[in-house]
Order: sequence, then structure tokens, then C-alpha cells
Amino acid sequence: MSTMPGASPDDLGTRVSPSGEQFALSGGGYEAVITESGGALRSLSYSGRDLVDGFAVDATSSGGRGQLLMPWPNRIRDGRYTFGGQEHQLALTEPERHNASHGLARWAAWTVEEHTAHSVSLQYRLMAQSGYPWLVDLHVLYDLSADGLTVTQTATNLSDSPAPYASGAHPYLTVGDGPIDSWELSLPARTRSIADDRLLPVSSEGVAGTPYDFRERRTIGDLALNDAFTDLVHDEHGVATTSLRDPATGHEVELWVDAQHRWLQLYSADDVPATARRSLAVEPMTANADAFRSGQDLITLAPAGEPGDEVSVAWGVRAVEEQA
Repeated sequence: MSTMPGASPDDLGTRVSPSGEQFALSGGGYEAVITESGGALRSLSYSGRDLVDGFAVDATSSGGRGQLLMPWPNRIRDGRYTFGGQEHQLALTEPERHNASHGLARWAAWTVEEHTAHSVSLQYRLMAQSGYPWLVDLHVLYDLSADGLTVTQTATNLSDSPAPYASGAHPYLTVGDGPIDSWELSLPARTRSIADDRLLPVSSEGVAGTPYDFRERRTIGDLALNDAFTDLVHDEHGVATTSLRDPATGHEVELWVDAQHRWLQLYSADDVPATARRSLAVEPMTANADAFRSGQDLITLAPAGEPGDEVSVAWGVRAVEEQA
């Protein structure tokens, strides 16, 4: 049995963690642990302060914590879609809402390519299968530096036909013990997607004049969030940044996304009593829910060997130092 960085013998004895091998990283004052299961971000801290609300070494991810959402984020209505003139049926992994949820890789065993003190790269070969008949290599690189954690997600089509694709991730941000009600949120989004009771998009509205306008930092209050936001405001470098701050302590965390991430899903877990409002999921997404059906912001990976057969996107998390 290989050793498991990030887990002491007292934690596990000779047992293997439910999330498989643990890859510990440190750099620039940050520490993180990535798991073999799903290539997930299990923990991230800065100077001993948690930046994400993850999961224990002897537990599995709950509520999607830290998982990678590939080759689609969020949900597909009825798990059914048409692409290239062919209809496809995915397994309904969210049966209570009759949806296919959060992709095909979040419980898979990812293979380590390289593990250094401050970075780890993992790969998962997504085999052609019922509902998604394309062979696609998925890759993730986690890297720690003085600028925080940078996550690069890549997909490469190995099939001889175009493949539909979108990506996402599911970190829960934290700046303390919660609840989130007194925390301040800054969200650079001008439009909110309105969903039905199956959490599938049906329309959209501008956030101006609504309780969902956080373009200027303000307190979250009792607002329940399980909403996708778009029309992100990117800076001159193509980066859009969301921040969460506890005014009582001055602790602040930022999540940034590159220009290929056109969507952010915010989730306060009000429907999960054990973890409700303990932290706030801020989920980078290249497309909204149901993109395999709507086509909105859907990426089409070109056939293997042709231009466009690979796509890489990046996002990250960093602590913000309290101002003196």
C-alpha cells in the first residue's frame, strides 16, 4: 500500500481512505489536499485558516464538495439530449428530479501523472459509453503558489467525431464557522438564470433591483441561493472575481475564473439541514445547466487530431490579507 500524503497513520491506520489516495500540497503559505476519487479538492487553507469547506479524510464528498464536474456541470433534463443528429440517454444520477447530474468523472479513480511539493496533475480517461459515446481524456492540474490555488481543467477528444463538452467544479468557500448570513458577498454578475423546481433553467433576468444583485459588496442576509449567474464582468486580463468576507474578523477569500467560465452557480445548501448555510458553494461553470440540450455556451470538441480537439480552462482560490 502506498503512503497517503495528508493523512496521518492515526487518521486511518492501514485502511485506505474512502476517497482513495491523498495528495498533499503546500506552497506560498497555502496547504491543500487533492483526492484520487474524482480528482477532488478535499481541503485548502492559508496560514492555518480554511478557505474551503471540504470533507474529512475518512469520509466521502457530500453535496459535491470539491468535485470536478466533467464533461458537463449541473444537470441535464431527463438525461436525454440530441447531438450530431443522434439522440442519447444518460443514466439519471439525480433520480428525485429525473436529471443526469454533474458529469461522469466525480466518483472515478483519477490517475496521478506528477506530484510535487506544490502541485499535482491527475488524469482520467473517460471511456465511450451509453449516453456519451466519445473517448475523452480529462486532466486537472492543481498548483499552489503565493497567489493561491490555480486549477486547470483540460479535455482532449480522442474520438473520430465531434463531442459535446462543458466543465465545472464545486468548491464551497468559507471565511469562518458560519452561518453565511452575516458574511459579505461580491459577485460580478449581471444576469441570473431562473430555474424550475427541477433546478433547470426556464428564463433569465437582470439582477439590477433584485435581491440577487451583489455587484457591489453587501451582506448576504437570509437569502437562499441555488442559482446560476452569467454576464460576468471580467477585468482587462479576462478574469472575473467573486469574494466572500466576514466583517467581524476581516477574513476574506476570493474565487477567480478565466474568460471561458461564463457562469457561476451559487449554492447555500438550505435544503441540507446538516450543512445549511455553513459555507457558500461558488461553482465555476463554462455553461449553464442543460447545455447539452440548449446548446448555450456548449463547447464542441473537434475530432481527434483536428484543431479544437482540446480545451483548457482555469480558475482559482486565494486568501485576501486583512488590511492594517
